[in-house]
Amino acid sequence: MEFKDNEAIYLQIAAFVCDNILIRKWPAEQKIPSVRDLAVELEVNPNTVMRSYEYLQNQQIVYNKRGLGLFVAPDGYDMVKQLRRENFLQQNLPRLFKEMYLLDISIAEIEKKFQDFKDENYGTLTDDNKDEEKY
Repeated sequence: MEFKDNEAIYLQIAAFVCDNILIRKWPAEQKIPSVRDLAVELEVNPNTVMRSYEYLQNQQIVYNKRGLGLFVAPDGYDMVKQLRRENFLQQNLPRLFKEMYLLDISIAEIEKKFQDFKDENYGTLTDDNKDEEKY
């Protein structure tokens, strides 16, 4: 994993964990890697991973089973999605709108590009098979 300079490493690790929850690599009630294992995998200090896990516990995305480790909360997927959605709508979307305005890009152009992206990366999905997206 390559870390960005403009964001705390522990938050980037928390985002990595959340990504794995969102793609359902780590589903609800599944044990996530130990602090030590994830630190080795990401080549970071275990204290940094511990801070990430504490942050995720405070957000109720993961929980501790005493003596067994950390697990994805039953509603961890929904919690991650809700937090990411709020962040996107409050932080990223205004920047996107500004760029669209300055560059005279229409909603129709964005919609077409977004549909192309979904088709290329996830196939055509109906409401019935959205949970079966390829990752």
